Amino acid sequence: MKLKSFNYIIGLLIILFYTPLQSEEKKIDIWDKNKEKKMEIPKPLDDEGALKSKVKPLQTIEAIEKIQIQEDFVKQPDEQKVYGIYEPANYDLNLNMWSTTKAEDLRSSLKRINKIDLSRSSEEILEGILFSFSYPPQGMNEKEFVNLKINWLIKNDRIELIESFLKQNEQFESKSKAVQYLVDKNIASANIKEGCDKIKFIDAKIKDAYLEKFKIYCLIFNEKKSEAQLLLDLLREQKQSSKFYDDKINFLLGVTDKTSNKINEKNLLNFYLSSITITDFKYEPSKQTKPEIWKYLNAANLIKLEDASDKKKLKELEIAANSNQLDKNKIFEIYKQVPFNLSTLINAKNNYKALDESDARALIYQKYLLSEGNKSKIEYLFLLEELFKKADLTNIYSKFLSDKIEEIGIENLPEDYQELASTRIISDEDLILGKVKYNDKILHQSKILKYYVEGESKKKVQKDIDKIFNKITKNKKYFISAKDLALADTLINDGFSLPSNFKYDELSKKFDVPNNLLKLIDNDQKAFLALKIVEIIGEDEPYELDPETIYFVTNLLNKMNLVTIRNKVLNSALPLRT
Repeated sequence: MKLKSFNYIIGLLIILFYTPLQSEEKKIDIWDKNKEKKMEIPKPLDDEGALKSKVKPLQTIEAIEKIQIQEDFVKQPDEQKVYGIYEPANYDLNLNMWSTTKAEDLRSSLKRINKIDLSRSSEEILEGILFSFSYPPQGMNEKEFVNLKINWLIKNDRIELIESFLKQNEQFESKSKAVQYLVDKNIASANIKEGCDKIKFIDAKIKDAYLEKFKIYCLIFNEKKSEAQLLLDLLREQKQSSKFYDDKINFLLGVTDKTSNKINEKNLLNFYLSSITITDFKYEPSKQTKPEIWKYLNAANLIKLEDASDKKKLKELEIAANSNQLDKNKIFEIYKQVPFNLSTLINAKNNYKALDESDARALIYQKYLLSEGNKSKIEYLFLLEELFKKADLTNIYSKFLSDKIEEIGIENLPEDYQELASTRIISDEDLILGKVKYNDKILHQSKILKYYVEGESKKKVQKDIDKIFNKITKNKKYFISAKDLALADTLINDGFSLPSNFKYDELSKKFDVPNNLLKLIDNDQKAFLALKIVEIIGEDEPYELDPETIYFVTNLLNKMNLVTIRNKVLNSALPLRT
């Protein structure tokens, strides 16, 4: 017994001593600095959500590599997730791109940006920053960060990017909101066949009650009622259906021969089901009517003014059209229906002043339609413009006026109207930059740019630098512009050698870079700096910026090594194009 007790005690002591050693070894192994911590990022699609730019670095991500979190990055909790579309490295960023930025700074910047009608370049840069996979900024949780992204996509109607976001991020806050938006876009078109075809793009892995309800209706629409019944039964088992939905689908399936005449406005799908199942469906929209319902009413031609003399209703529709809720052409259709006697029409220029505002606009519009000569037409068009301005309804009229002037043709108007009429034309055509034409007499237009435009070899470009810079610096009449310095700064940043007689440091002193932006560099706020660049470029394309702004924007991007964004700015701002 003594021997057994002794052996037991010895065994116990060995276990007690051995266990801490094992634990300690594991602990040391976990924090071994020689090991690298990696994270897999989902692969974005090649054909969706891409930046539509000719600049190679900003094209769609074709391959996703593992993102290595370097030792000097801010450590994030293991359970924290990242959401996005693009690999941050494609924009010279990383997962911790917002780690040194305060949440309030990001919110404020985006709030200002949302008030700007961004140019194509500004929007592409913003999308690259905002939808790169990353952790949220200081003071913002995952939920708010992903909501911020989804809200931006919905506000800007970025359907392709929403689809891409759904495919690459399986579970996230606002997923149902994003799916419902896509479904509603299809319903609002009033082309259900096309809508049911388009909805197939959504990955089968994405499960959402609203989406499943629409899929069931699409099966009924395509005469696949047995399949629809199976899905409906499953939806009911999961307790994701509703009394209203069951009533409408049972009626459409032929299970029942009666359905409620109540119009349900809870969501667009319910409203749509109401409109197709109620005999002689009638609905009067109001200020409280949801935007998606307005769109459907427009597309389905369900907005009618049965009594054209109903001034109250007409004014409500005018306000809706001015707010982009109602198709603006609908207002002019109604104007044609407003009854006037022949005497009133003949003396329209005198009689309109005594009429109600809406009637006055209707009268002048009808008089315009009856006019034969171009001079008479343009006079009534400008008079109608004044009436819309007076009522603060110019959003209804500006595009209409532009279209009518283009139909007549500026050259066909009396000379005293031509200049004024030309200022009313709104161009919807996107600018096409055209082919680059190199001009070696101007530094920032020279063939040195081939390195950035065409991917010319570094060795060949260095020879061009030596030749062109020397030629220009010897020309005492040549003025070194801010655009020239933007190119010089970029070349230095990219490792090229400039001739010693080109005094870049001295020349650059006359251009000041804003201190508040330089502080962002000191704080290593790459992503936030890029966001500020979006604010600076704003509604302009880079080539429309003044030379000094082009220089300091380029300089900031070089300092932060944001090469991809810098190349986009340079390729727009510097080359001469034909």
